[in-house]
Amino acid sequence: MKIIGVTGPIASGKSVVTALLKEKGAHVIDADVIAREVVEPGRPAWTDIVEHFGGSVLGPDQNLDRRELGRIVFGDAKQRAILNEIVHPRVMDEVYTRLREMEATNNPDIIVVVDVPLLIEVGMDKRCAHTVVVTADEEIRLERLLKKGFSREEAERRVDAQHGKDALAKFADVVIVNNGTLDELKEQTEALWKVIQADSQ
Repeated sequence: MKIIGVTGPIASGKSVVTALLKEKGAHVIDADVIAREVVEPGRPAWTDIVEHFGGSVLGPDQNLDRRELGRIVFGDAKQRAILNEIVHPRVMDEVYTRLREMEATNNPDIIVVVDVPLLIEVGMDKRCAHTVVVTADEEIRLERLLKKGFSREEAERRVDAQHGKDALAKFADVVIVNNGTLDELKEQTEALWKVIQADSQ
């Protein structure tokens, strides 16, 4: 089994790269998807979040109001750290559980793409055959967030809260710069897949 780690700052396009690799046949473990699962109503992380942040972070259906929670934590580094302490260990536990399940198949040809925003911070890059950082210029990332409906202030807070592309890129052995078109991103991802496949020969 070969593990490929994919990370990058918000709105860089790493989810698109992950999706393209899945189309090539890779198995994907997406930490963002898992993060939504572990905070479903009634689950321990959900309970801890509500106890700390209060009912204002809940929608009418009792699901987390992610926009409101984001407004709080991206404006306050201490609150963001508390949220990470609640959610991130549970996410990583599930990531490792799914990796163990794939390892148990004893299939050496399996390629697993692990899409984890804090891949490098938690040291998971050390388990990866390749560490891929997807980057984009800050203004481009801001524009992408604006198109998703965030206000300029919200977008800037989210971008400012994360490592810049240079800080992450120094840990990578593959850097994908996503400043252009989808076709250009596909070309870079295709080149990455060829590298992964060559290593598997």
